[in-house]
Order: sequence, then C-alpha cells, then structure tokens
Amino acid sequence: MITVENVSKSFRSRTGSVVALDGVSLEVAAGAALGVVGPEGSGKSTLARVVSLQERPDAGAVRLDGLNTATLDTRTLRATRRQIGFVTGESQLFRQRTAAGNIALPLEQSGVDGPRRRARVGRLLDLIGLTDKAAAYPDDLSEGQRRRVAVARALVGEPGLLLADDPTANLDTDGAAGVLAVLDRARAELGVTLLVATKDTGVVRRICDDIALLEAGRLLEHGNLFELLRHPESRAVRELLPVIDATPSVGQDRVADIVLIGFAAVGALLPEAASRFGVQVSVLGGGLTRLGETPVARFRIGLRGERSDGALAWIDDRGGIVHQPLTGPQGVAA
Repeated sequence: MITVENVSKSFRSRTGSVVALDGVSLEVAAGAALGVVGPEGSGKSTLARVVSLQERPDAGAVRLDGLNTATLDTRTLRATRRQIGFVTGESQLFRQRTAAGNIALPLEQSGVDGPRRRARVGRLLDLIGLTDKAAAYPDDLSEGQRRRVAVARALVGEPGLLLADDPTANLDTDGAAGVLAVLDRARAELGVTLLVATKDTGVVRRICDDIALLEAGRLLEHGNLFELLRHPESRAVRELLPVIDATPSVGQDRVADIVLIGFAAVGALLPEAASRFGVQVSVLGGGLTRLGETPVARFRIGLRGERSDGALAWIDDRGGIVHQPLTGPQGVAA
C-alpha cells in the first residue's frame, strides 16, 4: 500500500518559488495500477519522484506499507529506495553493454552471483519479449525495444513498486504498445504495484485501475476508473471516454447520455430496451473505447415512444449508467 498524505513540494526558480505539489493525498493498493495524469507542469513527475524517494517533500508524508519514509535515516532510505523500481521516458542504457548486460548491471553492483544474475536476467528478457536480443547493443535496438530493456533493468532487483514517468514519451504506436504490454505483464506476473505518470490518457485506459488527475500541483480527482464513470460530473469521464458530438435531437421524446460497460451491455442493452418497450432508440453521438480489456461506450441517445421513460429506467436497472435525461417530451427542454 502506498499512502501519500498531504504532500507539498516547491522548487526555486529565477522568478521565485514554483509550487509543484500542493497538499496531495492519495492511496494506491498493493498490486494496483494508478495512472497520474496531467498536462506539462501539473506535478505528476514530481509526485513520481517523491513516491520513489528520489525527492523529499517539503511537507506531508509518503508511507510504503505503513512505513513513514520521512523518518528514515540515510542508510535505511537507500535500502528502501532499492525496493522501488523507476523508469523514465528515456531509456538511458549504456551503449557499450548488451541488452542483457544493461539489465544485469544493478545485480552486479549489489554483488549478486553469476548464476542468479543470469537466471533473473533470462526471466526478464522473456517477460519483455526480447530473449533473441540478449546480445544486441542499444544502437541495434529500436527506441521501443530500448525502453523495454530499461523497464527490465528497473525490475531486476525484484521491487514491490515500479514508478514509470512518461514511459511512452516520443514512441510510435507499436513502440508504445510494447512498453505498455511489458508494464501490464510486470504487474500481472511479478505482482508489482504500478504508478504511471503520463499526459496520455490512452496509457491509463490501457493498463490502469485507478486515476489521479493533477493540475498545477493540485489533485482534482482520484479513484477507481469504473467507479468514477458513474458520476456524470467526473473529470475522468471527460478525459477517458469518447467526446459526445451529437446530432440535433429534434423529434425525440427523451434524450439522455448513457455509459455502457462490458461486452453484453455494449452489444445488446439498447436493442433489447427498444424491443421490450416498443420504442425507437437512436444513437445521436458518442462512441466506443476500452478500459483494459473491457469495452465501454458513451452515447447520447434519443428515444421515441410512449414508454421512453420506462426504457431508460430499465437500462439503468440493468447496469447501464443513465445520466439525467436532457430533454422532455417531443424534444422540449425538461
């Protein structure tokens, strides 16, 4: 469990003090994946460095499994830091060492013997899908492959927590997908807790359970993705789900925004509602996306028929998330 308690952090600049984090509090359960999202200057990278113990907060505390890291002496702090993996949007590999040699470096520095080094490096090369590139040098790898090697190096010490700061920055689509697949596998197969700082909400949709939205150092919203989708005012809904660019709703008896989660809901809920209640259901705007492997739809729908209200209530009762109907009978504002 990671607990961030009212953490603040400022830096000096030529024009004065810059507040990077302003009273941020959040929790990450063991084995979970949290996406910290925000634009440039929002404080997400600073939060990643504070949680990874590379920076000390000016105020507040970071607790790792209940341990208050602010109270640690220098020696214990170093030992605790070794239990945390950290990877950035730059691979930062040593050009004179092979992929396997780069992954093995932390083990060499900590005195792990040869057989154990080779076994651990071999497992991680398999995890990142680069067993056949073990003897390749960084210059012979694509940037996406180099980034995956960097992730493996961060994992070689068997940390319980992995911090990834903008891990897909400046990668093409295939390279980014490869890195995210590795992070997802690390969590699933190694049991690491994952915190990813990114400005790309696509990263959160792909591999995260929870989201924390930062802006100008302040935490705007924090919670489980699927829980937040139930709140129409949630920033996560706007950030993660398709934008509704609706067609005119003239002639509809009811118009409502809905969120459908899961294969059954997305594929069958609207046609079944139309059939059961004898109404015509039209999709006026929105679209489909995925959160992990789960399909999620955000639609604006129009309903025409005497039992439109009943159809909306039925959709809501069957797990669809129906936000307040936007219009009343015959398209007149309710």
